[in-house]
Amino acid sequence: MSKNNSLKVLLAGAECAPFVKLGGLADVMGTLPKELNQIGADARVIMPFHSQMKGKYGAQTKHRADFNINFAGGETYVGVEELFYNDVTYYLIDNEGFFGDAVYRGGLAEGEQYAFFCRAVIEAASRIGFIPDVIHCNDWQTGLIPILLRTQYGHWDIGNAKTIFTIHNMMYQGEFGFDQFEHWLGIDPKYDTPEFMHNYECASFMKAALVFADRLSTVSPTYAQEIRDPAFAYRQEGILNARAGDTWGILNGMNQEEFNPETDPLIPYHFNKDDLSGKKKDKIELIKNLGLSITPGVPIIGMVTRLTEQKGLDLVKYMLDEIMCTENVAFVILGTGDYEYEEFFRYMENKYKGRVCSYIAYDNAIAHQIYAASDLFLMPSKFEPCGISQMIALRYGTLPIVRETGGLRDTVQSYNEYEDTGNGFSFANYNAHEMLGAIHYALQTLQSPKRKHGLIRRAMESDNSFAKSAKIYLDMYKSVL
Repeated sequence: MSKNNSLKVLLAGAECAPFVKLGGLADVMGTLPKELNQIGADARVIMPFHSQMKGKYGAQTKHRADFNINFAGGETYVGVEELFYNDVTYYLIDNEGFFGDAVYRGGLAEGEQYAFFCRAVIEAASRIGFIPDVIHCNDWQTGLIPILLRTQYGHWDIGNAKTIFTIHNMMYQGEFGFDQFEHWLGIDPKYDTPEFMHNYECASFMKAALVFADRLSTVSPTYAQEIRDPAFAYRQEGILNARAGDTWGILNGMNQEEFNPETDPLIPYHFNKDDLSGKKKDKIELIKNLGLSITPGVPIIGMVTRLTEQKGLDLVKYMLDEIMCTENVAFVILGTGDYEYEEFFRYMENKYKGRVCSYIAYDNAIAHQIYAASDLFLMPSKFEPCGISQMIALRYGTLPIVRETGGLRDTVQSYNEYEDTGNGFSFANYNAHEMLGAIHYALQTLQSPKRKHGLIRRAMESDNSFAKSAKIYLDMYKSVL
């Protein structure tokens, strides 16, 4: 640990809110460092200086260093810019050739992008005067940092840094032929074995991290258990079971400043658990804005989601007709994604005009209004490493209906009518009829004002703050020192 007794942590990742946000990783990178700093750590972020953020934040940066690194058989430029924002220091890796267009280029180009980033992170830290005790790597794009640190940088001042690798989603592993890793970074061919980087027909960023990082973590306790099963491990169950004792399941938190029904500037009326009158007014506004032809007493089931198979939309496709025919409800979905789902929800909006709204786009203001104004929030995911939408729904007193997987299981306690406990509703198996049963039960429960208000209060009292998660992360960092 550093001499001033403040644990130095460098969090590395491809995106970070509010600068660049394409998924849940950005929320972790944008919120966790500040919470860590508030409990005594010195946590900073290192990320690419993407073109998307240069226009807005470029003038606020300070140039810290520029140098060349050995990459793909030649010398490649690295610039390091520093940005101090919202009480956190950010180091931005600048190279227009790699970060001048898409955040994720896809395919081989994306592998090259982030192989470059991994070496640049290590060498930048040695040149900016911040030698971390721990480098916290996030997702496959940072997965080569642990192997590089252990096999190529032992003689550098940063060589003693410990590494944490957080798995945000096992599905994406950064798989390429080993010859690419050898070409990009000079990784020794002796690591092209199942013991190290090789996995079936290829090698991967993810496998390198699973083997070489000092600790592994997932974004929920349940997901830490699930990834040991072949159904969730995506062919990595061997190493994941071998390292189960080194794996921490830490539930992500949410940004409670951005999503706060008492102050949210994107919703028309504010409210809290003691005064829900604003939530009722928000519902009336949403009905009007989305062109629904229902009375305010009709329950709204909301979804804000990527339109992909992972999100359980096959179950929704199978049952939405029956839901609309057997229940007096409205259904609102916001998101974009696979063509088949986009077209299906457009069709259902036309079929149930005034009761179904398919908002096939992403609009942050409308998303906030759906969270605030809906009665129920549906998340029937096939798998969900953590999930943040259910946490946001809870924060706004919109009761989640979730499948019991990953972080959904860890955050939503299903209603028990006999003990009057729980903060939402859930079903266990990936089954359309089980989902339908949970929806019917939720709508039946809402008919009792007493039960409904008790559920809403408990939902809004749920503590899903990053402050709680940060303390566990700090314990994990300390466990490797």
